[in-house]
Formats: sequence, C-alpha cells, structure tokens
Amino acid sequence: MRFSSFGDVVQALSLASSLRAHWPDAEVHFVTKSEFAELPKDHPNIQKIWSLKKSDGWRGLVRLGHELQNEKFTHIYDAHNNSRTRYLSLVLRHPWLGGQKIPSENFLRKSRHRWKRFQLFVLKKNTFPKPFANQIALLEPLRAWGVSGELPPVPQIFFSDDVVSKVRGLLPTFAPNQKVAVLAPSASEELKRWPVEHWKKLVYALSGWRFILLGGADDTFIEEIRRAAPDQALNFAGKLNFRESAATVLFANVVISNDTGIMHVGEQLGVPTLALMGPAPFGFPSRSTTIVKERELSCRPCSSHGQGPCRNTVYKKCLVDIQPEEIVFDVRVLSLNQS
Repeated sequence: MRFSSFGDVVQALSLASSLRAHWPDAEVHFVTKSEFAELPKDHPNIQKIWSLKKSDGWRGLVRLGHELQNEKFTHIYDAHNNSRTRYLSLVLRHPWLGGQKIPSENFLRKSRHRWKRFQLFVLKKNTFPKPFANQIALLEPLRAWGVSGELPPVPQIFFSDDVVSKVRGLLPTFAPNQKVAVLAPSASEELKRWPVEHWKKLVYALSGWRFILLGGADDTFIEEIRRAAPDQALNFAGKLNFRESAATVLFANVVISNDTGIMHVGEQLGVPTLALMGPAPFGFPSRSTTIVKERELSCRPCSSHGQGPCRNTVYKKCLVDIQPEEIVFDVRVLSLNQS
C-alpha cells in the first residue's frame, strides 16, 4: 500500500518485482490513490490495482477495506504508514473486523523514523543514512520476508503502446541524432525549485538540443523558461497526466530534474538523470544512472519536504549555488558517453 506521492509511488513499483523474484507464483496487488493508479498499470509483476479517490473520503476508505477483505491476502506491506493505510491494515488483519487473521510475521510496515526525524530537525543531529535513498528504504523492510533488499533491474515503470503512441504524436519529428532533454523545473515546494533564471540560462546554452518541459497546470512560470529557447522547447506543463508525463522520459537522452517525481521516473527507466537536490533530506535517488547535484551547507536539511522556511542569508543558497554552467558541462559529458 502506497497512496502518494508521485515520486514515492514510482519508486514503490520496484517492490512488486522484488516480491515476485522471491515468490515467482505470488499474486501482487497494489493500493494507491486514484490519480496515481495509472502508474502501476502494465507492470508485469502487479496483477491488480486498487485505488482510492480523495473525494470519496472515509466512506470510500471503508468501502475499499470491505472490498480488499474479500481477497484473503496472506501478506501485507504497508509502505506508507499513514492513517489510511493503518486503517486498511487493521480491517484486513483482524477477524473481529471482518478480516482474517494474518500472522504478525506476514505483516510489514515502513517506519516513519519519528525519533530520527526529531533528532534531525530539532536537535540538528542527523542519524539517517547519507544520502537517504527512499527506494532503498522502501525495499529494506522486505528483508524480513527473505526478500532481497537490492534494487531490481530497470525498467520498473511500463507503458502500453497507446500511451507511447500518444506521447510520440505530441512531439515534433526530431532530426537524426537529435539530443533531447526532459526538464522538470517544478516541485511540490517552492524551496525545492532551481531558480527560473538558471533554467533559462541552461536551455539557452545547450544550443542544438530539444527540451520537453514538464509540470502541473499551476506551474505558469515554466512558460518563461520555454521562451528562453522557443524554437527548441516544448511546454507540456498541465497538458499531460502523470503516466503520459512519465512516458516522455522514454524519448530523452537525459533528464534534468528538481527533487520531484520525474527524477525518479528517470532512474526507474534507466535514463541518465541529473538531480538538483535542495533543502529536503529524504528524496535522494537510488540508482547509479542518476547524478546528484547538491551543495553541502550547515543549514541543510532545513525541513522534511522543503516546506521551509529557508534559514540561509542567501535565499535558496543550496540551489542557487548550483550554476547552469556546471549542469551544461555534465549534460555534454553524458551526451558524449552516449555517442
């Protein structure tokens, strides 16, 4: 069970492959929010997807619990550990609530590490692994079932032919050997966003490249980045759903992303990715195909998800100090390695 967010659900797709590698005959079901239900679709190691609409509230959650009880699961992994997944775990595990008795050893729950978080953000003592790779953290509890905690091979996100065809139809016909970069300038929190001026300098400097800009409907600032290289860039912000946005990465030579979901799509597809990591400590990538760009500062991390406030005298110094010229150099090196 993993309800959100976009990046966490993408990373959690590896869980199914690890489970099936250990138990080839297992039937794996995936529970998530309705807006992310398309992401596990077509995954060869996921047999059924269950989803919950936010608008359905607790009534919808109760109804989902009753439906899941009919499946008679033998093992449950709560990979989210929030109020909704705790409720579902309760009604599935206990006969007196209509569920069935599931031995404690067949139930796992991902820890939220509350004491470690308190130490980090209140006492300023970091006892988490550095970097904290969330996909590794999602896989780690499975070791209790004898399942390998190692990352399964890419790809771990799959697309039907109709999705790929739709996205291909939205893209122009690229010239032979045309280099394409998917850019993710947005993020859930403003503090996690590389400055717009840096993005503009990046697309202007990479002449000859084509850019696919991704984001949400509210990310109107992305149009300003597109205008820095209007003949090279396509602005898809707010025009694609999560799965379609993820599918654009199939056409990329490189992904350049803030600490947000598209960065994890890049690593789950094995596409070389540059991750611009700012104030938050928990979103780090797990695969060697992703290069982390960051600045070590005494004020990092300042908050769990980048919600702030920024405590540095230079606003967003952790991201401001990652200069466009540095990213341009890295992109060109990655491009040469692909030639």
